[in-house]
Amino acid sequence: MDKIKIAKAMEEFDKIIQKNEEIEFWYARELMPLLGYERWENFDKAINRAMESCETAGMEISDHFREVTKMITIGKGGNRGVKDYMLTRYACYLIAQNGDVKKEEIAFAQSYFAVQTRKQELIEERIAYIERTEARTRLRESEKRLSQNIYERGVDDKGFGRIRSKGDQALFGGRSTQEMKKKLGIKENRPLADFLPTLTIAAKNLATEMTNYNVEEKDLQGEKAITIEHVQNNSSVRSMLGERGIKPEELPAAGDIKKLERRAKTQEKKMIENTGKFPKQDRGDDNGESET
Repeated sequence: MDKIKIAKAMEEFDKIIQKNEEIEFWYARELMPLLGYERWENFDKAINRAMESCETAGMEISDHFREVTKMITIGKGGNRGVKDYMLTRYACYLIAQNGDVKKEEIAFAQSYFAVQTRKQELIEERIAYIERTEARTRLRESEKRLSQNIYERGVDDKGFGRIRSKGDQALFGGRSTQEMKKKLGIKENRPLADFLPTLTIAAKNLATEMTNYNVEEKDLQGEKAITIEHVQNNSSVRSMLGERGIKPEELPAAGDIKKLERRAKTQEKKMIENTGKFPKQDRGDDNGESET
């Protein structure tokens, strides 16, 4: 998500902020299109999942989700009441957490609601972290699948390590995994991928998925055949990047993904501590409002 899109999204989210007794909140029906939902029925389900997450976290649902009735104008000047919710920042964050982060709107919302200061650079940083974390998770899953595939075809854990290392050599222009760790200043006991930029993680994942596909489709057997396949796939990905002037071994290291994860959790903790709560009220008082 580029800076212009982020700035525009911030403006749209800021525009629908409401305040009640010094508490910031958002109406669900106003938030819904900004999160990429078109049907209220689907968004209502997402809200209910978020309520379950709220309860699981030991929070009072009523502190953060308040059902209200909103009046809307229908044909010929008539009015009809529809269900809506008042949502605290924490409630909005939980709804975004239960969404698909592959959607730009969801990744932005997770960042927007987690970072209370609403500074664009902090939101940009968190979105980049989400994108990188997602790429890292996909790589971890594809490597796990590769490990299972080759184990079923007569290759042990050490063989898997050799296959993966040969793949890295092909991707990084002859540099081994250990050489890349040394170049980027990574400790021996840490995975290389935890320090790679999103682009390189995605490149490794693409090559690994290609290997998985061909190992399964061609039913490749043994370490030698699978190594040749994995090297070819990493070489192909490197060639594709090279056509765009990108050499993976020359890209700088990214921040330690574990440290970024801890920073993200600290932001979430501060957000939860500082977010407002709705005051207690009678169940019948719905704070409804009219909408045309």
